[in-house]
Amino acid sequence: MSEHTLITAQELADVLQLSVATIWRYTRTERIPYVQLPNGQYRYDLEKVMGHLDTGGGGQDDAEANSVCEARPEYITGKVYTYGDYLRLPNEERYYYEILDGVLIREPAPYVHHQRVSRRLQRVLEDYFALRDPVGEVFNAPIDMTLSETNVIQPDLVYIPGESSGIIKEERIDGVPYLVVEVLSRWTRSKDRIRKRNVYEQMQVPHYWIVDPEDETIEAYALKDNAYVLRSSGLDTGEFTHPDFPGLAFDLAALWKRPGAENV
Repeated sequence: MSEHTLITAQELADVLQLSVATIWRYTRTERIPYVQLPNGQYRYDLEKVMGHLDTGGGGQDDAEANSVCEARPEYITGKVYTYGDYLRLPNEERYYYEILDGVLIREPAPYVHHQRVSRRLQRVLEDYFALRDPVGEVFNAPIDMTLSETNVIQPDLVYIPGESSGIIKEERIDGVPYLVVEVLSRWTRSKDRIRKRNVYEQMQVPHYWIVDPEDETIEAYALKDNAYVLRSSGLDTGEFTHPDFPGLAFDLAALWKRPGAENV
């Protein structure tokens, strides 16, 4: 490979058999060499990365230490749960339920910064789609979305195009949306990156974004040949854009900013 050939974070993750989240952590801590493009995107020279890892700059042990982890959620197993079972669950103010491939999951409400980032991104998406699809709608959690009888999900953000408005029922979204956004919390990191991604891919949701307020990253996946590929991404600061959403652009530093923080 020429030294001028640059690859994406997902392509590097595939070669190294790591998660994209681990590549982001390597980039943030400068454990691997990278190139930041003028638009804020990150690219990698595979030969330079491999040479750096071979000399002890990183490696599988470090990758395992930085792998995606989450606080232990409460899984209620022993049967396949359906939407009918979901409707009979108790109403607990500090917890919410989802069903993923028949597995019932009970988790605490997200932290404040999670909600702050989610709210800001909702405003961005609402403004964007209001100009391009005035009858489309962007919803935020808590809202029930049934992708099948055994997949009942509460996405953080979901966009339903006007042409698909028939899936919006009085009590839930019943069908496949165009875009789902999950904002990671300490409880949901591997669930959103693995379990939900697999469900959304299986149900052919065209676009799935994973937003991580703690690592300050966005991974925007899109279906290609019935499988998700990383279509766009953002890390730390800069401008986030997406080739499938012309005209969409927003400042990442403003998305992550915490009250009282300067230039974050």
